[in-house]
Amino acid sequence: MNSKILVVDDDAHIREVITFSLTRANFDVIEAQDGKQALVQFKSQKPDLIILDIGMPELEGTDVCKIIRHESQVPLIFLSARDEEIDRILGLELGADDYITKPFSSRELVARVKTILRRANITQSDSASCSEIHHGLLFINSDTREVKWNDTPLELTATEFQMLVTMAKRPGHVFSRELLMDGSYSHNISVSDRTIDSHLRRIRNKFKGAGGEPIDTVHGVGYRINLCTQLIA
Repeated sequence: MNSKILVVDDDAHIREVITFSLTRANFDVIEAQDGKQALVQFKSQKPDLIILDIGMPELEGTDVCKIIRHESQVPLIFLSARDEEIDRILGLELGADDYITKPFSSRELVARVKTILRRANITQSDSASCSEIHHGLLFINSDTREVKWNDTPLELTATEFQMLVTMAKRPGHVFSRELLMDGSYSHNISVSDRTIDSHLRRIRNKFKGAGGEPIDTVHGVGYRINLCTQLIA
């Protein structure tokens, strides 16, 4: 069955371009012309991934993302006409898996969609070799995409989940941002250091909410799962 993509943009031409490109790549596409319609389509159609424009009338993409993230970790890509770093960071902090600025390459957009969907369905090589990871109070199941800290379930996006798995497979090993990018993105996708940092900050905040802090920062080098995964004070 083809993956179902929800495309949300108030510009009909942009929706047409994206829909054409995704359809050619064998995706099923649903469209929404504003934020309110997007929420209706999200609840009724249950898409596998959402491409969401930030600047829309009535209900902006950032507000739509906040509402969706209260009930789902469905993969989400933000579209924006602005290329300011603060906008990118804000989008990622809200829970987006990726961020693309207009004008964009249709080929790149399709490549990023495929990459994120692969991360969201990680069951092949990772799951075959080790479907469960137990490390102190940390538990990860790659088959079911479960993450628990001290038996408290955590909801991670596809990108956050893959980053955590990458580090958890080698606890104590220090991962540079480049290594984390290689483990979480396909070879033809490049993201900035700030993007990696934003995803990691969100992961850490979710663990802190459950009373844990398993990720260390090794200043000037990178990040690691610490060797003493215990409750924080």
